[in-house]
Amino acid sequence: MLTDKNADLKALNTFGIEAKADMVVTVESIEDMESLFNEGLFNDNGFLVLGEGSNVLFTCDYHGLIIRNRLSGIEIVEEDDDDVFLRVAAGENWSGLVDYTVKRHWGGLENLSLIPGSVGAAPVQNIGAYGVELKDVLDCVEVFDFQTGERKTFSLRRCELGYRSSIFKTHLKGRYMITNIILKLTKVPELNLGYTPLRSYFKNRPLESISLKEVSDAVKSIRRSKLPDPEVLGNAGSFFKNPIMTFEKVNQLKSRFSGIPFFAMGNDKYKIAAGWLIEQCGWKGKRVGDAGVYDRQALVLVNYGHAAGKQIYDLSQQIVASVHEQFGITLEREVVVV
Repeated sequence: MLTDKNADLKALNTFGIEAKADMVVTVESIEDMESLFNEGLFNDNGFLVLGEGSNVLFTCDYHGLIIRNRLSGIEIVEEDDDDVFLRVAAGENWSGLVDYTVKRHWGGLENLSLIPGSVGAAPVQNIGAYGVELKDVLDCVEVFDFQTGERKTFSLRRCELGYRSSIFKTHLKGRYMITNIILKLTKVPELNLGYTPLRSYFKNRPLESISLKEVSDAVKSIRRSKLPDPEVLGNAGSFFKNPIMTFEKVNQLKSRFSGIPFFAMGNDKYKIAAGWLIEQCGWKGKRVGDAGVYDRQALVLVNYGHAAGKQIYDLSQQIVASVHEQFGITLEREVVVV
């Protein structure tokens, strides 16, 4: 267990924001967590669990304890001719996990290729892309309870996974640290090419001729064409959620804005493309100092070098106000603001 006091956070967040934390503790085992609990560090101190920092915006120094989750390991816990159940430690890299499963021809994660971050963040956000969400393959989640020091298991149903949301992000926020997730993957993959860019990528190709690797590579190619590399340009991916509307509300918007893109989710729920809303308000490619909106995808806010977290947050506030004024829609941030 490594401890760093008055720690520099710049290298620990993909926005590349300069900030400090009173203390950063890197945990590599459940025993490390139990030691911290026994020392009483969770009783009186504010604390924050940090994976790879790919979905967080620091707007100031953090006066408390940051726990870097570096639990590692991947193991098969059950397997038959059709399926494999995989336990994956929360500190593993998500993109590396997807590559690991694709290489072994286990289906289920290929559409989630190249999503930045750690495995532990995946159920918190219920990450999703190109027609697939984590909930489609998640069996259960193992956690450490900060209040009792116990290890517990949450079934898929108990996780309450929704659109970019879970019980760990709502009324149990801050109560648990995710230690492992159990995934149910298939050895007989059924490819999901329902998302328009993927269909276009494989046009005129028979479905049975397409491999998991090809789908994964296609997703990576599409993502790279739209999203900046955090190693080159600081960002946290999509900054805002796509708003969810009823069909009645969608029809009202269509009557005023005929080109508004929307996607059916079932149960009279439709996603409106937040990037389109932001672009219509003139923000795409706009820069305010070193804070800006990416010129290829308006959902992504970027740090051009020396932006403070507060500057990026203020820019996001202006975007929220602008979209609400023009469309009557209030955007919600996907990124966690600290």
